Amino acid sequence: MLTEETHRPTLFEIFFDLVFVFALTRVIAFMDDRLTPLGLGQGLIVLALLWVSWSNYTWLGNSAVADIGRIRTGTTIAMGAVFVAALVIPNAWPSRGGSVNGPLMLVGAYIMLRIVHFVVFFSIAEASRQRALRIYLIVSLVAWVPLIAGAVLGATAQIALWAAAIVIDYAAAFLSSAYGTWTLRSPGHFTERHCLVLIIALGESLISVNSGVGLATVCGSVILAALLGLVVTICMWWLYYENSAVGAAEVLQRVHGAARDRLAVNAFSLVHFPMVIGVLYIALGIEQVLDQLAHEPVRRGAETRMSWIEGAALFGGTALYFGARLIFLKMTGGYSIWRQVVVVGLAVLLIPAARVLPALAALGLLTAFVLALVVQEWFSPPGRNPTAPLPHGT
Repeated sequence: MLTEETHRPTLFEIFFDLVFVFALTRVIAFMDDRLTPLGLGQGLIVLALLWVSWSNYTWLGNSAVADIGRIRTGTTIAMGAVFVAALVIPNAWPSRGGSVNGPLMLVGAYIMLRIVHFVVFFSIAEASRQRALRIYLIVSLVAWVPLIAGAVLGATAQIALWAAAIVIDYAAAFLSSAYGTWTLRSPGHFTERHCLVLIIALGESLISVNSGVGLATVCGSVILAALLGLVVTICMWWLYYENSAVGAAEVLQRVHGAARDRLAVNAFSLVHFPMVIGVLYIALGIEQVLDQLAHEPVRRGAETRMSWIEGAALFGGTALYFGARLIFLKMTGGYSIWRQVVVVGLAVLLIPAARVLPALAALGLLTAFVLALVVQEWFSPPGRNPTAPLPHGT
């Protein structure tokens, strides 16, 4: 059954997101185990594959009700594929070993996700959307070739080929929206789905508290660090929802036709990905702070320092989040963009502080930074100019 303009996310889609949560948790655990630039890059590649899959099923659920008939059947199969992909993430790179071929299993699960999506979408898509789906399928088939080749070859070739496959996959989304019609049927459903996925990413910051502390004896510094992490999570959500998502949802509701479709693809399907990645890197950084405070009793507290890579995850993730938010605001009609550029620059400049300051102080600095932004935007929100023209093509 095709959706209406007033359609909202179903409980079944939220159930699908729970499997996605499991996959994100596995990626964070993988990057925590390989806390190097290479490990973060490998984790980013896997996250990109997961994001493409989640975004595809969000578009599918926007077109037809997800908990009825063939859509529910296809999404259920997709849950199994995501679950398998999540299980083999630690073995997705050759050095991890294991009794199964991790890279091929991950690629196989990903291709299964995509095939099910295409089959179901073609079965319910109206004629106007068939062209976009065909373009998307053809270019995606090209992307699957380096994915399979990288899984077979391994080593450096795997990283290069998988990265190339992701670039082609994202180009497929762009080309299909530029030369075809996706037809966003329900703006409310679409914006709520992206709000929910950001909640999922922010939830990783809370899960990281458990991962960082584990079963270690909790002391005062650990409790303080956990509370600081909670404050950061709350501030990140407020800065997204109150001063970004609400206005963007109104703009998406006001535009129509091709302009609405392009805005949905660019501002939501594409730009939300680096925003989510930034939040996950912040969660990884918070986890490192808590791990050090909880498991290094001799150096606990003021003597504990973060490494460069840990500091880059904490403050670099913050810069990535606000950089993506800047683009999101720009695309959806926000102004005061230069102020957002300054915010991104300050976040980048704070990266060295994580190496110089004690770990707890570095987390406190991040908390003070985002709290200051909340206060500043409370009194002077980025807003949207009501007299400005809507995105081109309305």
